[in-house]
Amino acid sequence: MSDTVESVIVAIDGPSGTGKSSTSKAVASALGLSYLDTGAQYRAITWWMISNGIDVADPAAIAAVAGKPVIESGTDPAAPAITVDGLDASGPIRTQEVTSKVSAVSAVPEVRTVITDLQRSIASAAAQGIVVEGRDIGTTVLPDADLKIFLTASPEARAARRSGEIKGSDVAATREALIRRDAADSSRKTSPLAKADDAVEVDTTDLSLQQVIECVVTLVEERRSTPKQVAR
Repeated sequence: MSDTVESVIVAIDGPSGTGKSSTSKAVASALGLSYLDTGAQYRAITWWMISNGIDVADPAAIAAVAGKPVIESGTDPAAPAITVDGLDASGPIRTQEVTSKVSAVSAVPEVRTVITDLQRSIASAAAQGIVVEGRDIGTTVLPDADLKIFLTASPEARAARRSGEIKGSDVAATREALIRRDAADSSRKTSPLAKADDAVEVDTTDLSLQQVIECVVTLVEERRSTPKQVAR
């Protein structure tokens, strides 16, 4: 692919288990774009709260320290590193404890303001373009993204995929946990999980990961080949 292709900002949203991370990283790699996992940033601040003894059931306590942790995210799709106060957080943020508490922390408006500002600064600094994945990218973080994609899948398919990622997990229990997470993320007052009006919806239920990747790559290439109406 030519190095002179136009920079493009791609927002990929959707609930857990739809293939967002795998698809986003692969698309970014295939097209020479930067990559940002915004969910990792919310996990990182949740891990910091837990590690520092903050009561994650107390929104006021969370809000009071939301701006304290220094979170840095790498944008290499082959190695998307993340640190908190200089410490590698890529492993700790994937624990079940963080997973069970991230919705409560990410629902606090002050947390979303801090993380959203961070996400926008990273996206604006990506000279060659970037794929940003999360739950409110097309609706809140980057409403002017060049391309918005919303991945969906049935609860059963999502649970099977997520259980495959977590050794020893029960599919039925995973399905219920995903449904609870969906409800929490979709009903929060600040930046709820939602499909942007101008997003392209891709149902991944019956698609292989490779098919999803190919679909998204095609959408990005089509967008790149369409002249932008307004210069950013």
